[in-house]
Amino acid sequence: MECPKCGNSMKTVRFQTFAVEQCSKCGGLWFDMLEAEHLKKLHGSASIDTGDVETGKLQNKIENINCPVCSTKMIKMVVNNQPHIWYESCPTCFGTYFDAGEFTDFTKQTLIDIVKDILAKERK
Repeated sequence: MECPKCGNSMKTVRFQTFAVEQCSKCGGLWFDMLEAEHLKKLHGSASIDTGDVETGKLQNKIENINCPVCSTKMIKMVVNNQPHIWYESCPTCFGTYFDAGEFTDFTKQTLIDIVKDILAKERK
C-alpha cells in the first residue's frame, strides 16, 4: 500500500489485536473501517502514532487524495467534538487516514481541545 499523501510505502504497526498501516516517511496512519473508533477506546493506543507532528501539520494541507485501497476520492472530514482535527475518509471502503499526530489528538479530549475548537478554522 502507498501513502495517499506522500506516495511512500506503508508499513504495518500493531496494537493488541489491531493492525494498521503507517507511512514510512510522513508517519500518517491508515485505518480500515471503524478501526480508529475501536482503537480510540483502548488505553495506550495512541502509541502507534509515532510520526512527527510538524510533518503531519504540513501533510494536513494536502487535501485532495485518493483512497490507497480502492482509489476513490476521499472526503474531507472533521471530528465532531474536536473540529481542529481534519482527516480523510473513503466513502466506498470506509477507511480513514490521519496525518501524523492526529490520531493521538483524536484519542484524547482535553481543556486544550476546547480552546482549539473555539479557534479552529472551518474546513472547506
